[in-house]
Amino acid sequence: MTERLVSIWAWTIIVVVLLVGLPIMVVLFALTAPFDPGRYAAGRFFRLMGVTCVKLNPLWRFRTGGVTVADPRRPYVAVSNHESYADIFLISHLPWEMKWLAKAQLFRIPVMGWIMRMAGDIPVDRASRTSGADALARCRDRLDKRVSVMIFPEGTRSRDSNLLPFKDGAFRLAIEAGVPMLPIAVAGTRYCMAKGSFRFRRANAACRVLDPISTAGLSTDDVPALRERVRTTIDDARRALARELTGGKSEGLYADEEG
Repeated sequence: MTERLVSIWAWTIIVVVLLVGLPIMVVLFALTAPFDPGRYAAGRFFRLMGVTCVKLNPLWRFRTGGVTVADPRRPYVAVSNHESYADIFLISHLPWEMKWLAKAQLFRIPVMGWIMRMAGDIPVDRASRTSGADALARCRDRLDKRVSVMIFPEGTRSRDSNLLPFKDGAFRLAIEAGVPMLPIAVAGTRYCMAKGSFRFRRANAACRVLDPISTAGLSTDDVPALRERVRTTIDDARRALARELTGGKSEGLYADEEG
């Protein structure tokens, strides 16, 4: 019962933060748009709204670590495993701005969708053949404006502890744009909010920024090898994170789901 009440509180906080943040976002967007074509400031404000929601949610304990990005305007194609909607809140704690490739349905939600558009995030409709190509073109535009993009290459959240196959789009984008990949490993968020549920649960979660992987000298023929290299790197790191979160147990958070 207590967890259910706290879950209601957490959703209330999200709604309030969005409603309070909307007029601020409108003003910030209007003031910065003429000299900030990458919408860096507006996007950063949106991520900080997510951080605020986490700080006011007593069920979640998040931490970040790993490689420090020295130049926040050095563009990367960042990729992460995807365990739940809570991944977005967790990765938003990283101290630089990234534009998110997200489901088009989210952009249709009043207030949140308006803010996402002002922040410069990128919609993609999986049911449309042309949407994917258009979304990647928008990603290239953000990279050209010296802002990183954030993509979940699994395409959707896994229902169990195993990574889904990675799709090629993010890796092709990085090679064609000539920018490095930035792998990010996430662990523990699948317990924050399970797939198919909007109920918050008590959980500890962490993300780790891994060493960038250069795409210099690569061609589109190298996409499969790059994709599998990044996938293996993220898989190893998320399992190490899981062990840390559980005090060194075997496979950590995933031990009871494999065998």
